[in-house]
Order: sequence, then structure tokens, then C-alpha cells
Amino acid sequence: MAQEVTQVLLNAQSADGVVRKLAEDSLKQFQEQNLAGFLISLSHELANSEKPPDSRKLAGLILKNSLDAKEAARKQELVGRWVSLDPTVKTQIKSALSQTLSSVVPDARHTSAQVIAKIAAIELPQGEWPELVGSLLANMGGPQVEQPAHLKQATLETLGYVCEKVSAEILAQEQVNAILTAVVQGMNASETSNDVRLAATNALYNALDFAQTNFENDMERDYIMRVVCEATLSTDSRVRQAAFECLVSIGSTYYEKLAPYMQDIFAITSKAVKEDEEPVALQAVEFWSSICDEEIEIQEEDFTGDSEVPYFQFIKQALPALVPMLLETLTKQDEDQDQEEGAWNLAMAGGTCLGLVARAVGDDVVPLVMPYVQENVSKPDWRCREAATYAFGSILEGPSLAKLAPLVNVALNFMLSAMTDENTHVKDTTAWTLGRIFEFLHGPNVQFPVITQENLPLILAVLLESIKDTPNVAEKVCGAIYFLAQGYEESTGALSPLSPFFQNIVQALLATTDREDAGDSRLRTSAYETLNEVVRISTQDTAAIVIQLVPVIMQKLNHTLEMTVLSSDDREKQSELQALLCGVLQVIIQKLGASDATKFGIVQYADQMMTLFLRVFACRSATVHEEAMLAIGALAYSTGAEFGKYMTEFYRFLEMGLQNFEEYQVCAVTVGVVGDICRALDDKVLPFCDGIMTQLLKDLSSNQLHRSVKPPIFSCFGDIALAIGEHFEKYLIYAMPMLQGAAELSAQQVIRDDELIDYNNQLRSGIFEAYSGIFQGFKSNKAELMIPYAGHILQFIETVYQDKDRDDSVMKAAIGVMGDLADTLGPSAAPLFKRAVFYKDFLDESTSSDDQQLKETAEWALSTINRITNMG
Repeated sequence: MAQEVTQVLLNAQSADGVVRKLAEDSLKQFQEQNLAGFLISLSHELANSEKPPDSRKLAGLILKNSLDAKEAARKQELVGRWVSLDPTVKTQIKSALSQTLSSVVPDARHTSAQVIAKIAAIELPQGEWPELVGSLLANMGGPQVEQPAHLKQATLETLGYVCEKVSAEILAQEQVNAILTAVVQGMNASETSNDVRLAATNALYNALDFAQTNFENDMERDYIMRVVCEATLSTDSRVRQAAFECLVSIGSTYYEKLAPYMQDIFAITSKAVKEDEEPVALQAVEFWSSICDEEIEIQEEDFTGDSEVPYFQFIKQALPALVPMLLETLTKQDEDQDQEEGAWNLAMAGGTCLGLVARAVGDDVVPLVMPYVQENVSKPDWRCREAATYAFGSILEGPSLAKLAPLVNVALNFMLSAMTDENTHVKDTTAWTLGRIFEFLHGPNVQFPVITQENLPLILAVLLESIKDTPNVAEKVCGAIYFLAQGYEESTGALSPLSPFFQNIVQALLATTDREDAGDSRLRTSAYETLNEVVRISTQDTAAIVIQLVPVIMQKLNHTLEMTVLSSDDREKQSELQALLCGVLQVIIQKLGASDATKFGIVQYADQMMTLFLRVFACRSATVHEEAMLAIGALAYSTGAEFGKYMTEFYRFLEMGLQNFEEYQVCAVTVGVVGDICRALDDKVLPFCDGIMTQLLKDLSSNQLHRSVKPPIFSCFGDIALAIGEHFEKYLIYAMPMLQGAAELSAQQVIRDDELIDYNNQLRSGIFEAYSGIFQGFKSNKAELMIPYAGHILQFIETVYQDKDRDDSVMKAAIGVMGDLADTLGPSAAPLFKRAVFYKDFLDESTSSDDQQLKETAEWALSTINRITNMG
């Protein structure tokens, strides 16, 4: 097979399906029967310059895919296979790959660089392949040895990939220094090959995390910064773009080291923004956006006292020159920018950066932007009008309300009249700006509200007319109505200022969802999301209109079940509609089900709704399943014990959801629905509990299920125990070891990663919710069953108390369980509390908390524990 591998690789790319299939099967068989021979053949094919480019390219691709995969389990399997190969086999493969770096065929070099990096990612952390970095650096030549440009380019590319794949602490500092020296020399203006300079600049981008020590040293840092800045002036636009990408990354990674270079950086970014090609100019603007991000974060951390980084106020210092530079970009719009999905251009980048500047410096940005707005907003050229509106909209988050409110009050009528501008771009940006005005300057807590009883009718008249405009404009109008509605969320009493217009708004949004072109610019989705928000904030006086919506939405959902589905596009459209409509019904159910006065409105339609939801499960889309499940959960909560009549038919879908490991969000939502059903049915859920508990225990034992689903499962144990009380006894021997194991695991975690800290807190909350439900469920007549576990539970609470990363919800849950334990076990728990000295400190700390709920829970727990310890 080794001799004929070339022909097989060529056949695997044949246009003839039969030939291709035979070749693919042959390769698969070779791989399964003799992995070492297979990988050696591929590496030799890739290295052999006499072989056809197509066979070499595929050999490299298969080699790369034999070492890495996106899916974690598959990746682990491939790594294991490589590790278990004979060392002489690995040496042969690595030698062939290193040889390929000198190939004159760019594809072969590129693939070899990637494969070397994938092997390095496996071997370097294990202390293997120690000679790799040295052998790569030797390819770069030296004063006496001039290596060919293509070898240097491939070597730098490889070094970049290795730095990307390997974590910074794996390489010794002298190796890092040698890599950086080679990379920076490759970037130098004296390097005659632009391909080498480009590869070196990309490599530096990947190596920046390794350069901590070098950035601490003034001379080395100066040298790196000089070379990066010089590369932004290269004659090759690819090198200039890559150099600015490096600057962006340096801005984020080494903010505190930038002060000496900011004047030079301003000069080169300003030149690029004004004169360079768009891809380069975009990166130059991105540098300032990254500095804004850093300074906004520092301000937020300063506010909480967590900041360790000095705050240099670079943006504030650069303002007088930076703002004019950004304003200049705003008239660089593309004629068809709205029609291009996801298009990103200089005007958008400039406006986005201006918005970040406003958040970073607040009021100081306003006097620099407003003259531009006033000067351009009425000009004949649409570009000027659109740019002025974009500039105004961009600075609405950040400055104080006192500064903005007078300006917005003056501008609002002008904006409303601009919704009839002859140019679509101007209308689009005006609608977006109105949305931002409603988002940031309207609401119950806004000191200087710009929306009043007087101007609300005009605002709504304009919006409801403009929602009929082109899809991109109408989509922004939906956004504006969304924020307008959200601002009335806390309307006191039964009346909302929006109530008189409620019916017209609902009708306009429904009409929008039915438009022929509602599939463009996310319009249909936006209209339904806005309808949900309008319903969510509605008040008692419009409940009758909300109830009338139910049959309308049900009819639409029924219609989707009868759609003709002939293509994947049809299927996608059907799924999108079903998910949106289930979402609307969920919001309506929650709204009407929350009050006794309107609950009947839901109950009368419950049978029809449930029939529709069950039919929707026939669809194969995860999003639809998720939305239908959420709607059913809301229905169970609203209908209470009445929901029992649907359980027999619904149960199989519930089980399907709990078994859905692949689409774990569906599984998580289904677990939540089990909780809703337990609260609705109480002990009437008992006939279904064996199946539910079996499936939940399977989920917890599975390595395939995403970890985020496990905390809600524990919480669900608590819901079930609370619903079925003493009947939970038969599950105790399965549930408690799971809870104890998870508690021990969570106590052992040594974490410095924010994401893991969050997960650990969620896990602990879930465990505590389970314990709480079980204690309360057993309180009446099975309390003694929990005595064997009480010591372990208190020990877990102590671990949590000593962990400085615990959050407030975990504290509340822990104290609640301490109280439940004392309340349920009574005097039998007294000796445990007398030994557990920590609990007094924990409760003292919590009773003096500002959080009222935590304080009350702690006071209740303390009095319960005092009662039993005084008795015992």
C-alpha cells in the first residue's frame, strides 16, 4: 500500500464517485490496519517534491486530521494514538515534516507547519521533542549562512503556530528569547522578502503571550515596539495589516507598558485611517477600540476596588485629535452596506469606536461631537446626514443624563422627521439612534426623561408608520419600539402610558411578521421579540387584548404544521417560525398566568395549546424543542394540578428531552420543566417519578452530557423531593451518593479561572437546593432518614463558608440548608452544631449583611439552631 499511496490519494479526489469511494475506503482500511505505516506514508508523500501537488496536499490534510479534532473526546483519542506510537516511527514522521519546510511548494510548507505545531502541542508539555525549537531556529540562518526566503517564511509560520498551540509556561525563557529574536529579525525593515516579514509579524502576534518577561525589560520592549511600528509602514499591505493586528493585541495585553509609545502610535494609526487600504485602516481603528475596552474595564474595576492596572487615561488625552479622526471615518459608508449581511466597513468601525470612547470618557466627548452633528445633519449629501446621525447615536451611552437630556430634547423632533428622509441609510441610522435614545434616556429611574405624555403619541405615530418601510429600516424600528416598551416596565398601578396605543402596536407588529419580505434583515424575528416585550410589560387594563392574541398565535403555529416542506430552506423557515411562535405563547402564558384575574384566559385555551406543542415536537430542531418545552413549563405553572391530564401523553417527550445529550440546552430546559411540573402537580407527579429519576441519575453519570446541565439536575432532585415528600425515600440511596460526590469534588477544586468559579458556584447552589428540598420533604415523618448524612452536609457548608470565591446565592442557599437541617432533625442535630464551631461566625457575618433576604434567612436559621441546641 505504501508504494501506491500516491494514486490512492489522487483517486480520493476523483470526480467519479465510485473511484472516490473505493479510494476513501482503502485509506481508511490502511489507517485501521497499520497506523504507523499509514502516517509514515503520508509524511513521506508530503515531503517528496517529485509527487503531484494534489496528493501532497491531501496527505498533509489527512495527517493533520489524524492528530486533532474539534470534539474533545475524539481529540483525546487521536492524541492517545499518537502518544502510543513507537518513538522511531514518530522520529521518522517529524523528520519528514521538518524536511518539507524547505519545499518550494507553498501548500506543502503551510500544511507541514500546521502539523508540526499539532505534534508540538502534544509532545512539548510532556517534555518530549526538546530539540524542536533549536532545529527551527537553525533554519533561520545567521551572519555566515543565508537561508532561502521560502524556508525562513515556513519556519516563522511554524514558530507562530507552535506559540499559538502551546501555553506560555511550557517553553524555557531562553527559548522564548531566541524565538522572539528570530521573529523580530524577520520583521525588520532590512528583510527583503515581504513573505518572510508577513510570516514573522503573524508569528509575533501568536508569541505575544510569551513575551511577558521581555516587555518588562525597557530595551527589549523598545526594540519590539520599534519593529512593530516600522512594520505598519511596510510597502506590503498584508504586512501593514498584520502589524496593526499585533498593535491591537499589545494594546490589550500590555496596556500598562504603552505610555512611552502612545504619541507615535497615534501618528501611525491616524495616517493609516486617513490614507491606507480599508483592511489596514480597520485594524488601526481597532487599536483605539481595544484601548477603550481596557480603560472601561479599569474604571469598572476601580469602582469595585479590584483594579491592579494603572489608569493612564490614554483616550482622554488623545480626545482632541482622536474624535475628529473617528468622525472623518463616518462618511466612508458603502452604498449597499445594509444589504450585505454582516458587512463591516470603516464607517461602522469608526462609529463603534466612537461609542466606546463615549463610554470611556463620558461627558468630555459631547462638546467634540455635537458641532459635527449640527453642521452635517441637514446637508444635501446623504452621507453627511447619515454620519451626523450615527455620531449622535454612538455617544448616547457613557455621558451623564444631565449632559445628554437637553440635547436629546432638542434633537428628538428632528429625528422623528428624519424618519421620512428620502435616503434609506439615513432612515436606518435614525431608527437605530431613536432605539438608543429610548434605551438609555427613558425609564423609571431616568432623572431627565425625554419621553413625556405630550410627545409619546407623535413618537408612536412615526414608529408605526416607519415599520412599513424597507426591511432593514423596519427591523431598527422594531428595536426602537422594544426599548420604548422596556422603559415602561415598572409602570405603577394598573395603567401604563403605553396602554392607549397597545392594540395599534400589537397589530402593527403582527402585520410586520406577515410581510412577504419579513425574512430579510432579521425582520420577522425582531418583530416577534418586540411583541414579546410589549406583552411582557403590559398592564392589567390591556389583558383582554393579550387574551385575544392567543388564538391568533395558535392559528399561526397550526399553520406552520401544515407548511409544505420540500427543501432544507423550507425546513429552516418552518423551524424558525415555530420557535418564535412558541416563544410568544410562553410570554403570554407567563403574563396571564401570573394573576388570578387573567389566569382563566389561559386555562380556556390550555387543551388546544398543549395539542399544538405536542405536535411541534415532531420537528427535529433543537431551538423549537427548547421553546416548546419552556412554553409547556409556563403552562404547567399556570394551570397547576389541572396539568396532570396532559402528563401521560407528554411524558415521552419529557423523557426524550432528558435523554438529549447532544443538544444539551434542550436537556437543561427539560430539567427545568420537570421542576415546574413538580410545583404544579405536587404528589400527583409520583407515577412518573421512577422514569424521571432514572433518567436524571443516568444524566449525572454520563461523561457526554455538558457539565452545565448537572447543577439544575441536583436542584431538580430538591423539587421532586418537595413534591412527593416521604415517597422520595426509595431514591435516597441513589441520590445521596451523587450529591456527596459532587460536593466533595466541588470542595477539592482549586480554581483561578472566572468561568470555573461561576460553574462551581452554580454546582454548589444546585446541591444545596437538593438538600433543602429533601429535608423539607422528609420533615413530617421521615426526618430520621437524613441523620446519617447530616455530618457530611455540615462539613460541606463549612468548606463553602471558607471559600472566598463563593457568591451571594451560594451563601443564601448554604444558610437555608443549615436552617432546614436544624428544623427537620430537631434535637438529634444539636450535638453536630455544638461541634461545628464555624456556623456562628457564618451566621454572624450574614445577619449583618446589606442583603435583606440573606439577613432574614440567617436570622431564621440562627433562631432554629438556638432552639434545638438549647433543648438538646
